Amino acid sequence: MPVLIDVPPTDQRVIDLMNAQQRELRALYNDTDERTEPFDPTTLSGEGCVLLAVEEDGALLACGALKRTEPDTAEVKRMYTVPGARGRGLGRQILAALIERGREQGYARLVLETGDLQAEALHLYESAGFTRIPNYGYYVGIENSLCYGLPLGVQATRTAP
Repeated sequence: MPVLIDVPPTDQRVIDLMNAQQRELRALYNDTDERTEPFDPTTLSGEGCVLLAVEEDGALLACGALKRTEPDTAEVKRMYTVPGARGRGLGRQILAALIERGREQGYARLVLETGDLQAEALHLYESAGFTRIPNYGYYVGIENSLCYGLPLGVQATRTAP
C-alpha cells in the first residue's frame, strides 16, 4: 500500500520525478524547447510543501507540490504519476492531501495550470471541484494552457512575508 510522505523540496527524488514529468510533457506537446515556466522546487521552503507517494520498498510513484503565489493563494505544482503506477488513484490521493494542506496553511484558494492534451489531469481537477479561471502569470497568452481555481472556504490567515 503506497504512503504519502512530506519531503524537503531539495530531496533528489523530488527533482528526479519533476524532471521526468517535464520530459513527458515536452514529448506530449512536441516541445523541443526545454524552457518551462520558472519553477524551482527549492523555492518551496517555508511557503509550500512537496508530497511523494512511495511504495513500502521505497519505489517512487507520484508527486505533487504547493507553492505560495500570493498571500492567500497557493499553486498546485508538478502533479505527476510514473507511467507504471497510473490508474491507482495516486494523483487523487496527492491532490486531496494538497487541498487539505492548503486549508491547514490558511490559504483561501488554490490555483493550477494544466495542458489541453492532458485529459486525465483535466478530469482529476474538475472532479475535485476546480473550475476554469483566466490564465494567470506565466500562462497568460499560452493557448494550450488551461488554468483552474478552487476556493478553500477558509478565511485567509496568511500574511505576506
